[in-house]
Amino acid sequence: MNWKDNKEGAANIFGSHQMREPAPAEFIPKHKTPAPIAYQMVKDETFPQTQPRLNLATFVTTYMDDYGTNLMNEAVGINYIDETEYPRVAVMCGRCINMVANMWNTPEEGDWKTGAVGIGSSEACMLGGVAAWLRWRERRKAAGKPYDKPNLVMSTAYQVVWEKFCQLWQIEMRTVPLTHEHPTLDIDEAIKMCDENTICIVPIAGVTWTGMNDDIESLNDALEEYNTRTGYDVPIHVDAASGGFILPFLNPSKRWDFRLKWVLSISTSGHKYGLVYPGLGWVVWRDRRYLPNEMAFSVNYLGANITQVGLNFSRPAAQILGQYYNFIHLGMEGYKEVHSNSMAIAEYCHDEIGKMSCFRNYSKKLENPLFIWTMDPIYDETAKWTLFDLQDKLMQSGWMVPAYTMPKNIEDMVVMRVVIRQGMSRDMADMLINDIKNAVEEFEKLEYPTQSRLTFERKEAQKGKVYTH
Repeated sequence: MNWKDNKEGAANIFGSHQMREPAPAEFIPKHKTPAPIAYQMVKDETFPQTQPRLNLATFVTTYMDDYGTNLMNEAVGINYIDETEYPRVAVMCGRCINMVANMWNTPEEGDWKTGAVGIGSSEACMLGGVAAWLRWRERRKAAGKPYDKPNLVMSTAYQVVWEKFCQLWQIEMRTVPLTHEHPTLDIDEAIKMCDENTICIVPIAGVTWTGMNDDIESLNDALEEYNTRTGYDVPIHVDAASGGFILPFLNPSKRWDFRLKWVLSISTSGHKYGLVYPGLGWVVWRDRRYLPNEMAFSVNYLGANITQVGLNFSRPAAQILGQYYNFIHLGMEGYKEVHSNSMAIAEYCHDEIGKMSCFRNYSKKLENPLFIWTMDPIYDETAKWTLFDLQDKLMQSGWMVPAYTMPKNIEDMVVMRVVIRQGMSRDMADMLINDIKNAVEEFEKLEYPTQSRLTFERKEAQKGKVYTH
């Protein structure tokens, strides 16, 4: 019998005194609460939220099939770091690293490729950055040169983990602004920012802000010329949080990975387009030479020496099982089918939104199953609403479609973004488009501007721009 079938009746739950009292907020309750009542209380807290599959703001996986879900649920109590107690999980983790490395065309030979599991791509990015910093520091020490002023170069479209990394390790973050002319990393400007203290350049495959890809092959070519001319060894770490599981299946001939000479490490999210529930990232190095020995920690733990690469120690094993299950179940063919469907639905939404006179798509062609759009400048001159109003309106139908301002230098641009993932069907896309159209129709009937619009126009007035309605 399923445990849910053995719960107490509704009268015992909703007739209990706990249901008429506020939920605990400051102190652990003095007395016990029966499990069915505690379950219902926690469950009810999440009821008003957006349903995960309607959350088009998040990149993380919100749907897995029953087999994958059950497999992860059954492993929820397994701590991956206990390798002596759960040796087969460690083997499966190694197999996953092998598969990811080979998917990215690793040149490394041997039975086990060099990589690590992380709790999300944030930890994976940190590990790639730390390795680049330690390699640079060792080179500087060997040459008898100062090693107190490292820097890192990337575009202003960075994910916040890179800001954290630079602050925590005291590394100067040199950012290349996005502009209307250069919506991805401006390679010439990035090269100009490099010097002997640059630990790496970080291009992005699947920019969070826009869904676009930096031109990594052109960056590699530019670095080849720069390093040859200067004698430096500025490498590339690819932040492929989204694109790492898209490019190999939808554009396998594109050179962005270890086929490029200066790409020494790549990080990605297993819990994004790797199709695993949240809590999983991967980082792979070109080969063992590029993973500093200082990053491998050995601990006598639970009766054996455990050697581990990571910022965290204890970590869930369930996500590793989920990833290995996906690799076996879907294979290259299945991943391509899932991501092709996501891309097709994203292109459909992109086309339909682009047909609406009030909107303008940011990019003409999609590189990943996500995109952004903004208000059409001409329509915007007389509009009584903003994209923030549209976000609020869509939330009333359960959708989470974020509106936000772009990074520095183009922060005057307000955009909306949808991320299409496994679990989004064409029928759901039609519902979304219809809800957007209905919202716009209501906005166009407004007699007075919304509060969001008035706030926006006050800011614009300070810059000398006046709107008419």
